[in-house]
Amino acid sequence: MELMGMRKKKSSLFKYIEQLNADRHWGRVLDAGTGAASLRWLTGLSTTSWTAVTASDHMAGQSREAIPGDMREQDRIVVGNWTDDQLLSGQVFDTVLLDYLIGAIDGFAPYWQEMVFDRLRPHVGGRLYVTGLEPYVPFPAITDAGKMVREIGCLRDACLLMAGERPYREFPIQWVLRKMSLAGFTIIEAKHFPIVFRERFINAQLDMCRDRLQRFGAPALSDAMLDHVESLRERALALCARENGLAHGADYVVAAEPA
Repeated sequence: MELMGMRKKKSSLFKYIEQLNADRHWGRVLDAGTGAASLRWLTGLSTTSWTAVTASDHMAGQSREAIPGDMREQDRIVVGNWTDDQLLSGQVFDTVLLDYLIGAIDGFAPYWQEMVFDRLRPHVGGRLYVTGLEPYVPFPAITDAGKMVREIGCLRDACLLMAGERPYREFPIQWVLRKMSLAGFTIIEAKHFPIVFRERFINAQLDMCRDRLQRFGAPALSDAMLDHVESLRERALALCARENGLAHGADYVVAAEPA
């Protein structure tokens, strides 16, 4: 399930990371929770080598397909879970990227988020960059656009749960800053990027719902939910057209170094 990559904001986050990195050498890079978007960006940088980690064989395949051309001999995609203490044991990297990893952890290691910065601290030799999404599903919205985005998110998560899957669990930037400090990092920069969701987001999220309906195990419920999904799609696309996008919520980037 890739909620991210559904909007142009993604490239803005990577561009901001490049600005923060400035004249620093990328060196040996660890993409600690890789995906097609982050790995495609990473392969365009002047790195000494890169190691991309994912807990999903499927994501590993998607990420490999996203790379333009052949991988260098020194680069690698590793399938593993950070709950494994032996994963990349003793290896230190000049630059480490956590691209929406905090939110994705619940799908592979539920309730383990509070350990992630302590676990990765020994691997960070230079700079750590974290991207994330401010949670929006658990909180009420005020604007029509915000209410629509939240309604889509609630329906998506409900369909995933009914299909036996775990939704992502996003954490706010203040939680991230606190946990990073406790794990021994000094915060260098932290910035929010307001989001405007567009048609691609709406259709991708509601298509995700459709794909799970047959796994509900209740045909009548699946049929009723299909009607609801398509009704919501119609309302969401109409509102998106009227307001030129659904402005709600924010992504964030945090840069830090070992204290």
